[in-house]
Amino acid sequence: MTAYPILGLILLTLALPVSAEDAVLRLSRSDYAERLQGFWLGQNIANWTGLVTEMDAVGTPETLPFYTDSDWGSLDRRSVWGDFVAHSDRIAFYFEPLGTPWGADDDTDIEYLYSFLHHHHETSKLTAEQIRDGWLTHIYSETDAPLHQKFPDSTPVIENFLWVSNERARQLMTEGMRPPNTSAPMHNPMHSMIDAQLTTEIFGLLAPGRPDTAQDIAYLPIRTTAQGEAAWIAQFYVVMHSLAARVDPTLTRQEQTQWLADQASQTLPPDSTAAKIYQFVAGHYRRQPDQWALTRDAIYQRYQLTGADNYQYQAPFDALINFAASLVSWFYGEGDIVRTIQIATLAGWDSDNPSATWGGLLGFMLGLDGVKAAFALEDVSNTYWIHRTRRQFPDRTPDQDGEDSFALMAARDLQTIDRVVVEQMGGQLDRRNDEWIIPLAP
Repeated sequence: MTAYPILGLILLTLALPVSAEDAVLRLSRSDYAERLQGFWLGQNIANWTGLVTEMDAVGTPETLPFYTDSDWGSLDRRSVWGDFVAHSDRIAFYFEPLGTPWGADDDTDIEYLYSFLHHHHETSKLTAEQIRDGWLTHIYSETDAPLHQKFPDSTPVIENFLWVSNERARQLMTEGMRPPNTSAPMHNPMHSMIDAQLTTEIFGLLAPGRPDTAQDIAYLPIRTTAQGEAAWIAQFYVVMHSLAARVDPTLTRQEQTQWLADQASQTLPPDSTAAKIYQFVAGHYRRQPDQWALTRDAIYQRYQLTGADNYQYQAPFDALINFAASLVSWFYGEGDIVRTIQIATLAGWDSDNPSATWGGLLGFMLGLDGVKAAFALEDVSNTYWIHRTRRQFPDRTPDQDGEDSFALMAARDLQTIDRVVVEQMGGQLDRRNDEWIIPLAP
């Protein structure tokens, strides 16, 4: 198993030949900042849209049938736990208006934490100690979290907004354990869950155009909560985010998204369940390019019910089942952020996670203005309420609700990327032209 990450880097390097003419990648910092704002906006739209159907349809008798396109716009169904969400009663896109901050959720807040830690420590690569101390400082425990009241008539309960592997990792940190031991199977039985996917995509954006560097700086953050298949899947998403900075602009959006997925799939160990799932879903898409729901149903039959390709389904927040579901929305969405989020929201299982992942990536590819145009939005929130779920962050927008803005978040990430480009990639910061010069050959 220890050889697989190295194999992934070798395969990806071979898949991305570099000629003398394109031996470097030049990126405008100001353009990249606009794309980072698109990432945060797209991710938040997708997160809060996907939350409406989270755990509604997970393949159990009481949650069947799965959603299809005909359910878009209809009333939300109860989740597998028997409850609804507080922010919307319909399966539809959700937007926060200008002046109301986007609420933090676990699909965005730990990425926010990692972004903060990079900037706070002025580092291009986080250490195990920095990760552990950051988690303990900024993430509530199960005992010191404040009361959360979901509905006006609900009984307030203590809620630290951590689940499965994230929850276990933090418990282990209180005992003095550091990553990657916090995801070791002997300590963390939840290491195969989805957690690392939704907490580490941002590392791809912090290493633009260099997936080898992205995987390196994401190695410990991924293995804070994931091992094995779940870690390889998280790396897949990190690689896609990194390569988005060098996708061929002459390709159609569908061709771009297919290229990103194909390149990232080469980092998956060829005999892994994740690689076989990728081949299965990609093959279904090629044969039935207009039938996303049939492909989702085939995933349910093949993997949840029959356990093909050495997959033993455990729970609707398994990394593997949600990886399969995410590929459905990625392929069938064909680069259209609106359609991709819609399919991800309807696809089932832990639906807010794939939705948020793709909303962020496509939001980055479109940029802030592109996201607004795709949804025909004139006024939409550009601020963020991190203290909804986490604690002890600076209030950078004291005259507004929430504690931060997408513009300020992007500006800080630019400073981190400055360090990554110089320290990890051996590149240059051209201040005169406000651009990065990134060598593409490792």
